Amino acid sequence: MNSPAQQGHHIVKAFSEELEQLSASVATMGGLAESMISDAIDAIITRDSDLALEVVERDKRIDALQHDVDRQIIRLLALRQPLAWDLRVCIAALKISADLERVGDLAKNIARRTRALNEAEPLALTKSVERMGRLVQRHLHEVLDAYVSGEIAGAVGVWERDDDVDEHYNALFRELLTCMAGDPQLIGPGTHLLFIAKNLERVGDHATNIAELVHYAVTGSELTAERPKGTPLESGAS
Repeated sequence: MNSPAQQGHHIVKAFSEELEQLSASVATMGGLAESMISDAIDAIITRDSDLALEVVERDKRIDALQHDVDRQIIRLLALRQPLAWDLRVCIAALKISADLERVGDLAKNIARRTRALNEAEPLALTKSVERMGRLVQRHLHEVLDAYVSGEIAGAVGVWERDDDVDEHYNALFRELLTCMAGDPQLIGPGTHLLFIAKNLERVGDHATNIAELVHYAVTGSELTAERPKGTPLESGAS
């Protein structure tokens, strides 16, 4: 029979392993969400409807991963009753997984719009969408790297640059409205691009949310300075 000290060591070791598995599950979710955004952008640029469909189908996987993360967190809270840093890890994982699930939904929405957009003639402004998309993708990648490494500098950097995404969105919004006003035939495809741009802007918001959660998990404190935020023009897109 194990001594109380040995039993305590085993419990601590098991708890540590469960926390590591939780972080690994969230990181897997993050990798999938990032790949969905990347492929959704690629599908726009290459007009690849098959790739867009693959992105739509992948959303089921990210939903399943979120359910798995939820189950792991519920078990940890019920059996381990974590405190201090351990509790922050659980709370951050719960909230980050929700942000990543929403990123998956937004990637799916972009892919669906892309398939509809591909039925029309190519628009020159897809290049502007690509630039915005790559910026958002880079922000998401940096905060996920910060989550995995525990190095908050990357997360804080994304948080400080949040308004860059809004500036891209506002410029693209104005360009699209000008084009549609000048040529009514562009209203249909232009509207799809507006929805795509709005979804990318929201992905940027989720990346910033994750940056805040990474900072909280590592330091135990919130980013207290006023969150840098432009004022995105509303197109009613979702």
